[in-house]
Amino acid sequence: MVHSMTAFARQEHTADWGSLQLELRSVNQRYLEPHFRLPESLRDLEPAFREALRGRLARGKVEVSLRFEAAGAAEGLSVNATRLAELARVLGEVRQAVADATPPDALALLDYPGVLESRGPDPESVKAAALALFQAALDDLVAGRAREGEKLAALIRERLVAIEALVAEVRSLLPQIRERQRSLLLERLEAVKSELDPQRLEAELTLLAQKADVDEELDRLATHVAEVERQLKQKGPVGRRLDFLMQELNREANTLSSKSVVASTTRCAVELKVLIEQMREQIQNIE
Repeated sequence: MVHSMTAFARQEHTADWGSLQLELRSVNQRYLEPHFRLPESLRDLEPAFREALRGRLARGKVEVSLRFEAAGAAEGLSVNATRLAELARVLGEVRQAVADATPPDALALLDYPGVLESRGPDPESVKAAALALFQAALDDLVAGRAREGEKLAALIRERLVAIEALVAEVRSLLPQIRERQRSLLLERLEAVKSELDPQRLEAELTLLAQKADVDEELDRLATHVAEVERQLKQKGPVGRRLDFLMQELNREANTLSSKSVVASTTRCAVELKVLIEQMREQIQNIE
């Protein structure tokens, strides 16, 4: 199935500790090129995000934007009353044992491990939610690229049908083309035919006619069209192969144009090049 490189996905998650908003934007690029905008508290998720992108996408510039907003009630600091009571009990025992022991001040008590606690969200919970959110957004992005790819494939197939019709038209004109080629060659050789041996003249005519024949170009055009259709049915990235086939199709269309000796062939060659260019533009969007 053909996939486009252009898509957008957005996911949100809300919990007691706050909310997460994640956006993925994908546009055309020769290689896979991810860019990340993450909050500092979640910066260490970048390697996991990058690996997930590599596992699902082959090409495209992908922008990953993650925003985290902590809930108001989850912010600030609190005192662990149990821990502080235990510390006070131990200090009382110390004062009983050492009468002149200097009691600690309030800041010293707060500095003791476990007394002062942050009421912010659990970092691991936030990271787990962000990873799940990213996977959901990536699923949406891949699905969007697939839908867009189907549309691109349909547009390309329409032009393949038109190319096949033009090839068939040129084939129907081959008798007329060959007769016109022979007439032109005879006219060009008329002035010097007295200087040539009749057998050599016939051989030269045959050789020139072969050089001007368009059978091979029509066959190659048909072969390339069939290969484009085959690539559209393949799994995995096919954009580069399709781009190469567009070059080959254009090469045959140019040769057909250069060999043209009748107006109908010239017109068909021009229409072929227009259709090929239209396909090439669409293929720039394909992964």
